[in-house]
Amino acid sequence: MRRCSGRSCRIESGSRGRRSARCASSAMRCPHPRPRVRVQGSRPSRTPLVPSRRSTRMTIGWRLYSCDDHLDLWNLPRDVWEDRLPARFRERGPRVVEAGDRAWWTCDGAAMGPFGTSLIRDYSAITRAGIEDDGLRAARPALRLQDMDRDGIFASVIYGPNLFGLPIDDPELKAAALGAYNDWALEFNRHDPERLCVLPVLPTHAPEAAIAELERVARLGHRGVVISPFEFRCADPDWERFWDAAEATGLPVSFHIGRGTSQVRVAPGSWELAAFSAVGPMQLDEPLAMMVYSGVLERHRRLRLVLAESGIGWLPYFVHRMDAAAEKHVSKARDYRLQARPSEIFRRQVYATFEEEPLGPELLPLLGPDNFMWASDYPHPDSTFPHSREAIARAFAGLDAAFVEQVTATNCARLYGFTRTA
Repeated sequence: MRRCSGRSCRIESGSRGRRSARCASSAMRCPHPRPRVRVQGSRPSRTPLVPSRRSTRMTIGWRLYSCDDHLDLWNLPRDVWEDRLPARFRERGPRVVEAGDRAWWTCDGAAMGPFGTSLIRDYSAITRAGIEDDGLRAARPALRLQDMDRDGIFASVIYGPNLFGLPIDDPELKAAALGAYNDWALEFNRHDPERLCVLPVLPTHAPEAAIAELERVARLGHRGVVISPFEFRCADPDWERFWDAAEATGLPVSFHIGRGTSQVRVAPGSWELAAFSAVGPMQLDEPLAMMVYSGVLERHRRLRLVLAESGIGWLPYFVHRMDAAAEKHVSKARDYRLQARPSEIFRRQVYATFEEEPLGPELLPLLGPDNFMWASDYPHPDSTFPHSREAIARAFAGLDAAFVEQVTATNCARLYGFTRTA
């Protein structure tokens, strides 16, 4: 039998991120050792990259932390802006107007969206669970906490009406409206600060306005901030001072999926809603690439970026593609030349939230558990409410409990400064 010279050996991908060596010719007997090849960009972690599958049953003996839940515009109480806007904006600010048997949020004479859930009741996880809801249940702290208890959720990081933004044309009025909302969010959180974390939303029309609101909400005690990457160019040099300020506050900065630059519309009753839902998580590829390659993250090593509702599936591929693109193109860049590998920057500074995702547990080992945080997505239609514990046990069946606990509790609690007692 012929022996392999070594030139015929190749590395082939196996299951769950493992790689092995084999000869191209089955007729050859290969004496070369089969190397253990680490997936490019991986790093040692306190929990194994490829967790044990010894157990087939999952017992969740810890408190769950959901890192991406929601309070949409239609959920908000009528008095959010009327009672909190500065006097000079109050007449033009957001308010509820009755129109026949429906009610609408309007601002400065223009419609913003529905009030209550009359138009989207069929899409609510609350309604699906058979719970009575007038459309405002998610914005009532006591009732929301009841639903969290029902679902086995201890703490919830909540995104407000930033998914599609506030459709207000006047930038000064919009900044004032966001400030008023952020004040209301703080009042909401105070009902149970260790369980409720509605994130404040920052204006994007000017870096100075964003910095002012960022520093104000940091002083008020908020745990993080949200800013829409679709409303400004995050790598613009004019925004460097914003990233300086964000790093100085220590607050995690979230980019949440939204309208993005997609051509499909959010259209209930149309095929386009399904199309939008399918492509939505991948909207954050460009903002992530800009934050990495422009050097924003590299220059601000203590800045932490959250990709909210991005999911897991596309990220292992994308992170490794960023490494490959860096090897080909960074050395030729005349404006900024990245020093670290994109995968190193991702592991050090970027977090991503995911929901019920059948392939998620299979793909997580490719990057490790340190950068991912589970979410219920309450009360959106994708939510696992009120069966989140069962959904997690089913999705992660057979994985080590420490691995699952890290992505469903530990990472979120550590990032947002929650006190974990169990």
